[in-house]
Amino acid sequence: MTQPAPIFTKHTADNPLKIAVLISGGGTTLRNLLERIEQDQLPLQVVLVISSSRSAKGMVYAEDANIPYKIITVQDHPEIADFSADIFHACRKAGAALVVMGGFLKQVTIPADFENRVVNIHPSLIPSFCGAGFYGIRVHTAVLEYGAKVSGCTVHFVDDHYDHGPIITQSVVEVFPDDSPQTLAERIFETECQAYPQAITAIAEGRVSIEGRKITVLPRQ
Repeated sequence: MTQPAPIFTKHTADNPLKIAVLISGGGTTLRNLLERIEQDQLPLQVVLVISSSRSAKGMVYAEDANIPYKIITVQDHPEIADFSADIFHACRKAGAALVVMGGFLKQVTIPADFENRVVNIHPSLIPSFCGAGFYGIRVHTAVLEYGAKVSGCTVHFVDDHYDHGPIITQSVVEVFPDDSPQTLAERIFETECQAYPQAITAIAEGRVSIEGRKITVLPRQ
């Protein structure tokens, strides 16, 4: 059986995959990515940061790293088509080949040239506790109220629906009887800090292919 072609050919630290990071708030995912790129020599380069909020504190990480950033808000673009078009125009202009959502809370329409080139991480095991309205502490509160025994995080490609695109990887976190939404969130975020850079690196190294909704991630050689 023929293996589907990888989404990207292999990139290295000397020839990194250029990415744009989309944020809406504190930018903890952006900070983690920048730290991992610097410390672990990941084959990635953040060429643009886009914030959907003028008050997003995460923009300081872009400033500190001398990364260009833009503010593109729904208030300035009430139509989702215009909002999305402005975002992806900026990504193209910056030369970003992959768009990484890091706590980005707005829905976008994915243009054809970015199909399977936008990734997101969600703090639950999709398809559970996901979709419109499920973000941040709301997810972990719902998990505990339901009595779930495990939760975790899901890295997936983004399509035109909330938390719906093909799944790249999932990591499982046990739910303890004495957990609060905050303690569960902290443990899941620790897992996210490993799972997201690993998944994006696998894409950059040409180890990720897609056929329909089935994602194949090959091990590192």
